[in-house]
Amino acid sequence: MFLRVAILLQTLAVFSAPVTAGLLLSAPSGRALHSVSAYGVFTVALVHVLAAILAWRPGGGSPRPILYAVVFFGLTLAQIALGIAGVKTVHLPLGVLMFGMSVLQLARVWTGRRTHETVAA
Repeated sequence: MFLRVAILLQTLAVFSAPVTAGLLLSAPSGRALHSVSAYGVFTVALVHVLAAILAWRPGGGSPRPILYAVVFFGLTLAQIALGIAGVKTVHLPLGVLMFGMSVLQLARVWTGRRTHETVAA
């Protein structure tokens, strides 16, 4: 349950980043809003790592989501560094990749849990 919520929040946070990037180009306060969304993605990605560890260790689940969460957190750090450096040619495609990864992981966790629950019932 915690893992589902963490990935859902992560997907929403990653989705908000391009919205605030559009504001970055059109509004004077856009830079601050995009910075806030970057901090949000960073925070939620860190929470996702913690949720994956908690789902694995006490819950007895698979350690596979930890690998995904750590890779996503590493990509988040790279994305922040590229954004600060102004390397837009890599920053933009990496953001699209991160959003796609997050949506796929959300679908995998959401549907995977339901099939286990229906099998158990």
